[in-house]
Amino acid sequence: NRPRVEVDFFSGGQGDAAFIQTQLGHQILIDGGPNSSVLEKLGKQMPFLDKSIDAVVLTHPESDHMEGLLQVLQRYKVNYFLWSGVVRYTPEYKQLLDVLAKAQKNGTKIIAVNAGQKIKAGKAELNIIYPLENLNGKALEKTSNDACVVLRLTFGKTSFLFTGDISGDLEKQFVSKNIFYLSDVLKVAHHGSKYSTSDIFLQNLKAKIAVVSVGKDNTYGHPAAEALQRLQNYGIKTLRTDIDGDVRLMSDGNNININ
Repeated sequence: NRPRVEVDFFSGGQGDAAFIQTQLGHQILIDGGPNSSVLEKLGKQMPFLDKSIDAVVLTHPESDHMEGLLQVLQRYKVNYFLWSGVVRYTPEYKQLLDVLAKAQKNGTKIIAVNAGQKIKAGKAELNIIYPLENLNGKALEKTSNDACVVLRLTFGKTSFLFTGDISGDLEKQFVSKNIFYLSDVLKVAHHGSKYSTSDIFLQNLKAKIAVVSVGKDNTYGHPAAEALQRLQNYGIKTLRTDIDGDVRLMSDGNNININ
């Protein structure tokens, strides 16, 4: 048993992957990044013979969050696969469905989640904050960014908010609808795009640490100078996977240490 909860934000190119390990040894992977590098990262974190993961969360089915998960689902026994269930008409999405069908035969339970549901892992808890309604089977033409699964991890007095790729518009809705929780750590939305990480959001969130999952020299120019400036304005310590590599945060329930 570890006395703490560890959250690793993997550097692995332009995409998102975060791995949570609880004090009781639960393992939860949120997104899998844009390529297979997530396998190597998990290999370093998990005991050699450990070939199962308690839960995998796909925030939304776009390749920069999903590509690595296709590999994980084929390599590991995943007990629970959580996602919104939105439908996309892309080749990667079709591939995901094929991989999920195989995983399901191997015992993976596939659950479409929405606000109000929670995952309890010992003293740690993951609460689903968004989507507000069940989106299972709902088709999205353009992008699924604002149909992201948004989750908040709490352990003792500490909390982490995982925002996927939500837009500033959705952040503002969170504030106005009061579906909002103070969080110590913010996984910055959409790789630090200038359209997310809005002032009103940061003002209400009161985060101390922000993590930007972003690829070196990416073609989008992420993270945007504007987003970084806003984080700085609120005195939030910002870590970036393109500069800092893998970011590990450890919580003992009272404090969060950066490793």
